[in-house]
Amino acid sequence: MERRSALKNMGLAFGYAVATPTLLSLLQSCKDKPAFAEWTPNFLSKEQGYAMAQTLDVILPKTDTPSATEMNVHTFIDAYLDEVMPLEQRDFVIMKMNKFYDKVLADSGKESLMDIEPADIEPALQTYLRKRSDEEEDAHSEAIMAYTEAIREGGEGSLDDDIARFSFANDLRDLGTWAYKSSEYIGEEVLAYAPIPGEYIPCGDLETLTGGKAWSL
Repeated sequence: MERRSALKNMGLAFGYAVATPTLLSLLQSCKDKPAFAEWTPNFLSKEQGYAMAQTLDVILPKTDTPSATEMNVHTFIDAYLDEVMPLEQRDFVIMKMNKFYDKVLADSGKESLMDIEPADIEPALQTYLRKRSDEEEDAHSEAIMAYTEAIREGGEGSLDDDIARFSFANDLRDLGTWAYKSSEYIGEEVLAYAPIPGEYIPCGDLETLTGGKAWSL
């Protein structure tokens, strides 16, 4: 289990691990940005940003809580790529992103990312976010690790297209969910929030303690 966990962590191309002050301050700076239809990314192209924002809203749609883009998760991820992520990791993310959206375009018959809709993105997410066996996840993580090590050493790595798409979809979901849950509104109004923590109850019933809500970060 330790080996499997290590492989997964090494495969996280977005590179986040903890809620560092840098990430939290970056998230705060993205709080009052325009809706994604009028948004111009700083790092991604307009087409890539539009597609990513649509994908985030498929992963975290508007229900009785706001959607991902209403919480400016797309703006945060673009800023994170632009201001925080090392250059070689950014190149890796863009490579995987392009392979993912090339698949979306091919399957939908659309020619431009500006034309895609949630219904075009959902089949790809269902494919690449489906639960895999431990053995399959290990194989994917090892392939990603071998690729990144080859690039880091100045060589030319190769990565199966489906593994690249799998990695992008899972990393986008994980970072998007982290940013969403870390936003001020979700943390204080949707999740269970205690600005001044009190008694520590390690084994209490969640329904009793918070009304069934997960704790805010």
